[in-house]
This record gives sequence, structure tokens and C-alpha cells, in this order.
Amino acid sequence: MELNEGQEEIHVLMVTLTAQGHLNPMLRLAKRLVDEGLHVTLATTQFGCHRILKAVTTTTTTTDATNFISGIRLLSFPDGFNLDYDRGANLDHYMDSLAKVGPFSLSNLIKQHYHHTKLSCIISNPFVSWAVDAALENGIPCAMLWIQPCSLYAIYYRFYKLNQFPTTLISNMIIELPGLPLLHTEDLPSFLLPSNSFGGVFKLLSDMFETIKKYKWVLANSFFELEKEAIESMTELCPIRPVGPLVPPSLLDQHQSPDVGIEMKKPDETSLDWLNKQRPHSVIYVSFGSLAVLSAKTMEAIATALKNTKHPFLWVVKTAGQLPLGFEEETKTQGLIIPWSLQTKVLAHPSIACFITHCGWNSMLEALVAGVPMIAYPQWSDQPTNAKLVVDVFKVGLKLKPGPNGVISNEDIEECINQMLSGPEFEGFKKNAAVLKQAAREAVTSGGSSERNIRLFVNEIARRS
Repeated sequence: MELNEGQEEIHVLMVTLTAQGHLNPMLRLAKRLVDEGLHVTLATTQFGCHRILKAVTTTTTTTDATNFISGIRLLSFPDGFNLDYDRGANLDHYMDSLAKVGPFSLSNLIKQHYHHTKLSCIISNPFVSWAVDAALENGIPCAMLWIQPCSLYAIYYRFYKLNQFPTTLISNMIIELPGLPLLHTEDLPSFLLPSNSFGGVFKLLSDMFETIKKYKWVLANSFFELEKEAIESMTELCPIRPVGPLVPPSLLDQHQSPDVGIEMKKPDETSLDWLNKQRPHSVIYVSFGSLAVLSAKTMEAIATALKNTKHPFLWVVKTAGQLPLGFEEETKTQGLIIPWSLQTKVLAHPSIACFITHCGWNSMLEALVAGVPMIAYPQWSDQPTNAKLVVDVFKVGLKLKPGPNGVISNEDIEECINQMLSGPEFEGFKKNAAVLKQAAREAVTSGGSSERNIRLFVNEIARRS
């Protein structure tokens, strides 16, 4: 629904932190709303705004010196800490403090910037759930953009809201939930396990689901055809409306639309030239995201496996010195090692055969939309459940399982790679990945499931304006 001439303007405020996996889905949804004729502002902390402005080139209006990114206005609010405070190293304390300061700071921002303008909706994500309180205090309806799979939303809702499985989990427990495969304890998100060391995140999720009914809408970075059963299982409880995949438009064959996503790290562009020299469906792409830090034994196992398979590989290694001594020299004609990649362009490259991944949801979605099978090696958060989806629901890959000592062996990695590239399930993985790739593209085209949900959301906001 593009707004007609003379129709009242619709203003939306989006609130997020600036971890790349939080920020980019928000920006891509914001761009879709801008394309529908809405006026969208993205608000983040002053620290987050500083990070964004370092990472991108912005244009500045001549009237109020406000920053814009592809038609999306950028505003900031204080989080109570200096710019040089290490938020990542003190995550629990930071999130707890922000939950106290955030509503007050956001309310001040609303009063300052929307004094003469009606704000029709606030959209937050699960990690700034306190934004809903600021929204309701100011009489503004609030939506949440869920940035993990809808399956995780269903699990968390049944854990926190319905208490459908125990809070004290044992290692050999099997959990049966509607719309989901049978889950073992190892398949659950790490925040629900006794070993969870991030008590602040557990509390944040608990508080959010206790007050979930405060949200007028729950949107999701997924698409109906990908998670049909999980989405339908929530229809009568607390519906979730998928509006994704919120990935770069080029992955969805929408090459005319520029991407508004931001790379917080500078990618190495030499990898694309290297990929151009490789055979189709021959390269093993390895990346574990921006946060995961693997042990020296795990890095050695991966290195040995890659060398032994003799397949070409592209490996993202964030920190120099993590690789076994001599590995780069021994494999310089076989593979390429880079500190950060243009991942969406890498995954879309015809030379990529499979993706060894930590199963962060953004990386998984990009691989699914690119039609690339995966080898899952989850670390924490939603990743163990995401790996379960790769294997048992999407059926596009295999999972690496650590041994009794908690470390994967190079033999297991080699076996997975061989199965992915030439085993009996090889053709099935490729076929399933191709089907989901096409389904993702259809979901965002005119009349597709996610496109219809975005228009429905816009229409509902417009009726309330």
C-alpha cells in the first residue's frame, strides 16, 4: 500500500542495538516500509550511532543536520555509559542497566522529535524489549521484530509463558512441542540450559515473554514456507507474522534494489576474484560469524580436515595466529584465508559447494536464500536449535557433533564434507536447498506470503493513524 497524495503521513520509529545481526534486519524492514511510503526513523544508543556512522557514509540534511541512511532517519539516545565503556565484556550489567535507563531515554527522544508529529508505531526487537513500555507510556502501539527463527519464538513462549517443559533440564531429556521436531537437551537454545552463563539474557527473555501481550504485532525475519508448522502452532497462542527473509535484495534476485545493510567490519574483496578461478560447486566456505571464538584444538581439527579433503576452501579467520603453524603455507594453492568476507556475495557465487557455519540466523538465512547446503557447528544462543532445523526440518545439511572431550575431530569433519559433496544424501541436500531458495524469492514478490504480511501491517498502521 503506497500512500496516496493527500493521505496523512505515517511515521514509524524503530529501536535496536547495533550488533550486526540485530541492526541489519531492522534496516531492511525499514527500507521496505519506506518503499511503502512510510516515514521511518531508526533510534539506537549514542554508542551505537557512533558505530554506524563510522561504518557508513551518510548524507546530512541542510535543515536539521539529521543523518539519513537510504531514506531512513537515524537518531540516538544515551545509554548511561561513556563511549569507551566495554559493553561486550560486561554484557549482563550493561543490559540490566539499559533496561532501567532505556525507557526514560526513549521517552525523551519521542517527546523531543515527535512533539508536533503523530507517531503511528514503534518497532523494537527482543533485546530492547523495554521499548514497549516507552511506547505504551506515550500511547503508541508497539510491534516486535523477532530476529531468530519462528521455531525459537515457539520454544521460548512455551518455556517462559506456558511452562511446558522443566526449567531444570537433564542431559538426556527429550522434549515434544507442537510444530517442532523432537528436541533433545542439546538442541535447545543455550540460554535455557543450566550451563548458561548469561543470566541477564535469560531474565530479559523471561520479562519479554511475560509481557508479550503488550505488543500489538509480532513480526519475524523468516518466511511462512520455511517454518509453516512452527508458525501455525502459535496461531491461537500469540501469532507471529513472518515478513522475511530480510537479506540483501541481490540474494532474492532483486538486483535493482540497493542493500541498506551495514558491514561493521571491512570485508576482504580479494576472495571474489579467487572464487572466479574455482570450478562450480567445488569450494568449501567456512565462517563462524563475528562473535564465536574457537579453541586451538578445534581450529587444528578444521585445518587438518580441510587439508586432507583436498577440496578448495575459503576460510574466514578473524584473528591472526589462530591457525596451526605452517598451515597457510602448506595450503596456499588449495585455499584462501581471509579476516572477513562479503558473505552474501560469497554464498551467491557459483563455485560454493557448502557452508560450514556456526548457525547464526542471519548466516543461515543467507545460505538458505542462496541455495547453499550447510554443515552445522553451533556454539550458543539460538544456534543449537538452528542446527536442528538445518538437519531435521529444512533437510539441507549435516551437524558436526563434538566428542566426549567437547572437541570435534578432523575425521568427523572430513566425513561430513565427503557426505555433503558426494555422499548418498548429496543430491537431496542440493534439491531441498534449491526448493527453499525459490520459496524465499516467491515469499517477497508481489502476492507472496511475506509481501502480503508487510502490506497487511502497513494497512493496519494506516487505519490507526
